[in-house]
Amino acid sequence: MFISDALAQSTAMAPQGSGAAFLFQIVLFILILYFLIFRPNQKRFKAHQAMLLAIKPGDEVITGGGIYAKVISTNGDYELVVEIAPNTQIKINRMTVRDVVSPEEAKPANSNKKSKK
Repeated sequence: MFISDALAQSTAMAPQGSGAAFLFQIVLFILILYFLIFRPNQKRFKAHQAMLLAIKPGDEVITGGGIYAKVISTNGDYELVVEIAPNTQIKINRMTVRDVVSPEEAKPANSNKKSKK
């Protein structure tokens, strides 16, 4: 008899919290995700799109494959003609540009240094 009473007491339902507290936790979790993940990604995407739209002839770019190239001309919204070597021009999609390189970054690291011998 005592065992059945103990089993009956252990299976009793625990008190449940209100639905508002659960809803508040879900909303708080979604807000945290938004500010930590989605918002920074949106800012980065918008900055990259602005950089892509600002590419003009004469800029030096790095393609998605890591190739340094100089922009010769733009053909429409999506196409760039770039020079990857002297007298070697190719067409690439504007969206494949990873970064625009400033002339200071394109120089080798030791080009300004003189040996002290």
